[in-house]
Amino acid sequence: MKIVKDFRNRYVKSQTRRHFLRQCSTGLGAMALGSIFACRNDKEHLLHPTGTVEGISHYPGKAKRVIYLHMAGSPSQLELFDYKPTLNDLHGKPCPDSLLEGRNFAFISGTPEMLGHQGQFKQYGESGAWVSHYLPHFSSVVDDVCFLKAMHTDEFNHAPAQLFLYSGSPRLGRPSMGSWITYGLGSEAQDLPGFVVLVSGGLTPSAGKSVWGSGFLPSVYQGVQCRSEGDPVLFINNPDGISRDIRRKTIDAINHLNKKEYEEVGDPEILTRIAQYEMAFKMQMSVPEVMDINREPQYIHNLYGTEPGKASFANNCLLARRLAEQGVRFIQLFHWGWDSHGASKDEALNGGFVDRCQEVDKAMTALLTDLKQRGMLDETLVVWGGEFGRTPMRENRLGVDPELIGRDHHTDAFTIWMAGGGVKEGMTFGETDEIGYAGVKDKVHVHDLQATILHTLGLDHEKLTYQFQGRDFRLTDVHGKVVKPIIA
Repeated sequence: MKIVKDFRNRYVKSQTRRHFLRQCSTGLGAMALGSIFACRNDKEHLLHPTGTVEGISHYPGKAKRVIYLHMAGSPSQLELFDYKPTLNDLHGKPCPDSLLEGRNFAFISGTPEMLGHQGQFKQYGESGAWVSHYLPHFSSVVDDVCFLKAMHTDEFNHAPAQLFLYSGSPRLGRPSMGSWITYGLGSEAQDLPGFVVLVSGGLTPSAGKSVWGSGFLPSVYQGVQCRSEGDPVLFINNPDGISRDIRRKTIDAINHLNKKEYEEVGDPEILTRIAQYEMAFKMQMSVPEVMDINREPQYIHNLYGTEPGKASFANNCLLARRLAEQGVRFIQLFHWGWDSHGASKDEALNGGFVDRCQEVDKAMTALLTDLKQRGMLDETLVVWGGEFGRTPMRENRLGVDPELIGRDHHTDAFTIWMAGGGVKEGMTFGETDEIGYAGVKDKVHVHDLQATILHTLGLDHEKLTYQFQGRDFRLTDVHGKVVKPIIA
């Protein structure tokens, strides 16, 4: 489209000569490569503010896309994957002072009791991975999965920890992981956003929509939230009495005004606004089709446990596969309700936690199975986990029903699993101590996880940068290393 081409040309012209000369050593080379390989000329992609052609990776990546399944509130690794017989032996005994001194916990006070596993563990598959009875379906696909057992983070409250996981900073204002990835690689989808978000469980994450925001990157890279119930995107349908032709003329008129404003003030963000209007117009046709899971055969609904027309994690997993087929680069699922303090029935390991496991077990297993049978798993990186872990001690908050069981937030140990997209199958990497309190072998920090995800896509986390307020920023800040032992 002419407007999109104008966007591309005007964005380049908006850069200063000084900026161009500073960047030309890499920018011209990247544009030359794009010309040699006919790189995405049919996609009408934008140019980065750095002047480099969007969609050129640093090296060949095995993954083409990411599906990130985030369990908002943080599931207990000690009830699902990290089996510690010694913890059962210590059940009900006072927690040693050495585990409490100089530590910050969200709610633990005084001397709590140690809390044994609430799940019943067995080993599964040729890999012998430990999984509890709470995830019976998932236990059948452990040989497709790589477990990171010694994850750790810097933040012990939900919102900062979620921001830290996705933006590399516990404070607002940084771009999210999905935004960085679409900034670096663009999207293979012409009529869909490159970054799509699906939420289930009734609420958005504690950090809000900032975990899929674009921060200081151009807003064209922010995540677009879609829904599995009602209109897939709010206001996607034309109002009564407004035809598609009228909508086209309206957008043309708005974009004409935006172009005039750009000519006066020279703000490149105005060009982003023009591109967003164009994408929104395309989405009116593409989104309803791709989000209509009624088009799937009954055996697929049986596999996932989907119920068309309802808002559910199962529906979102099936939508994730459909979006991946259409070339969406980063698909982020949030399932709320995993905060298991024992402060209420819905926040207890013997209450809401069990329900959450039942809500996700079949669908996340089906997603891996479905991607694999379609030949898509090798080029799709699937990631599952929360923002931190849970303590080996029982939370001892006052005024709580003693029948309710819970664990507090914990930064020193949690489990994330990954599958497909260039990571090894049937592998467990990392180990915690005998009670699951802290990593003792092959620890992986949040920045390391970010660097590894980028690596599978062909992006060097140290080179994927954006200049803002006088310095280059990156997702991993000044930290992070690729976890090379898990790379296939």
